[in-house]
Amino acid sequence: MFDELGFYSFALQRVSPHFNARPANASISLLVVHNISLPPGEFGHPYIDELFMGTLDCQAHPFFRDLQGLRVSSHFLIRRDGQVVQYVSTLSRAWHAGQSVFQGRTDCNDFSIGIELEGTDRLPYSTDQYHSLVTLSRAIMHTYPAVTLGRIVGHTDIAPGRKTDPGVAFDWAGFRQRIRTEA
Repeated sequence: MFDELGFYSFALQRVSPHFNARPANASISLLVVHNISLPPGEFGHPYIDELFMGTLDCQAHPFFRDLQGLRVSSHFLIRRDGQVVQYVSTLSRAWHAGQSVFQGRTDCNDFSIGIELEGTDRLPYSTDQYHSLVTLSRAIMHTYPAVTLGRIVGHTDIAPGRKTDPGVAFDWAGFRQRIRTEA
């Protein structure tokens, strides 16, 4: 499912300039689920892609003014229709978690893979998104065995008080059950 360069065979490849090398002693042991929509609550625009690629026209929408100069990326984006887009090799450090801590360890970008779901905290995610997320998560767990079900968390879990995603609309119980049972 992943090639030797850390690219997922079932994803559209779009290589973001916003990444760097993981620390030499870092091994992938965490999966972080996020959400994103640009502008907030709107779907299907090219703006998420443009943000991760560093090409977003910050004059295109009033909300984007606050994004001027922001350098951010995620390993993956899962669109509303379930399409998976990969921006950063899993072997590299994407810039998705920001200031973060998991089980006392800071700088989660160093040892995590980030998956963004096109969505918001309060709107339900699509069936297609859950299907793609389960399939991708299982592939990550197979490739990186230190990523176990207990080490799949939301952005809110590693940046409490600062982040709330994937939000109350995310069905953690259903997602975990599907990870356990789907082949």
